Amino acid sequence: MPYLQIRDPWNPSAAGRQLKLPCEIVRSEKRNTLAVQITTDGRVVLRIPARVSTREALAFAARHEAWIGTHYRKAAERQENRIEYSAQEIRAYTEKLRPALKRRVDFYAGHMGVTYGRISIRNQKTRWGSCSGAGNLNFNWRLALLDAELADYVIVHELAHRLEMNHSPRFWAQVKRVLPDYQSRRRRLKEIPL
Repeated sequence: MPYLQIRDPWNPSAAGRQLKLPCEIVRSEKRNTLAVQITTDGRVVLRIPARVSTREALAFAARHEAWIGTHYRKAAERQENRIEYSAQEIRAYTEKLRPALKRRVDFYAGHMGVTYGRISIRNQKTRWGSCSGAGNLNFNWRLALLDAELADYVIVHELAHRLEMNHSPRFWAQVKRVLPDYQSRRRRLKEIPL
């Protein structure tokens, strides 16, 4: 795995202090641009076109060192503040969430004119929810910890995949049709550690 060296984001003025971050490189034939992502658990992911070399990808990341440092630090701080839950607590939250989640999914599915398969509640590490090609909805038990506005955003987001199985402008138009303020909700959700 390639590594990226950046100035220490906790003390950027300290001369010579460096942080060595592993970089996951994801190549795609369909991709035309390079992008850097810091995952919620603090991993650096470089998304690049298939034709771009690892050296070019790392040079691109190096040019975005300040952005990477800022977002890496935020992700690390979120992870430090993350509360761990016991298996018993997770079961209790899951059981509390199940009936309310079903009511909200049914409400929004009717409003959006979509159907769905099963609803599953899981202990996912990196996602609030997902929608399979068969229309099954998976939600993170941590939705029980969110305020209703943010939980509704996750529900609408996954149901919108019943109309568009991608994140195209048409997908976001479906989300916006139901939740005109979805961008604000999405930003707030990104600040909450999984």
